[in-house]
Amino acid sequence: MSMVEVIQLLLSPVHRYMGRPADGPAAAIEDELVETVEVRRNLGIVGDRYFGHPAHRRAAITLMAVENLPTHINAAVDLRQTRRNVLLRGVEIDAYVGSTISLDSGSGPVLLAVNSAARPCAWMNATIGAGAQRALMGKGGVRCAPLSDGVLTLGPAAFTVTVTDAQGTR
Repeated sequence: MSMVEVIQLLLSPVHRYMGRPADGPAAAIEDELVETVEVRRNLGIVGDRYFGHPAHRRAAITLMAVENLPTHINAAVDLRQTRRNVLLRGVEIDAYVGSTISLDSGSGPVLLAVNSAARPCAWMNATIGAGAQRALMGKGGVRCAPLSDGVLTLGPAAFTVTVTDAQGTR
């Protein structure tokens, strides 16, 4: 177990990146950055745009490391531009694809199967700035399936790898 910090949580009830990146994202209905999210096993984050969608079950929750944000391109970049759900400090989350992890921000552990990389797309250049897509290659975060119900909140959290991938990555 190691300690990390949950820096930001994004809950977005609508899909804002549709069409061509040059057209820009749709407007946010409300402030998408929240202090707490409720996670449901096999469904995702309650109230999020991907909650309960069968096509997104293996990628219902996305995590990213704050250390990988391209602040050299845009100093104000955050989850609103990257469209990831959880921003963590203190763990290179991209290294855990194929593992099962646990995040406990004080309300009990939330188990997540880290299924794949969240590859950056052309929208990153439109929302963050020119060169962001390239800057995020290989470090755009991960897509996860929730394996338990729970709550994540901003602040310190215990990070544990409960199952490693086939290569033994921990």
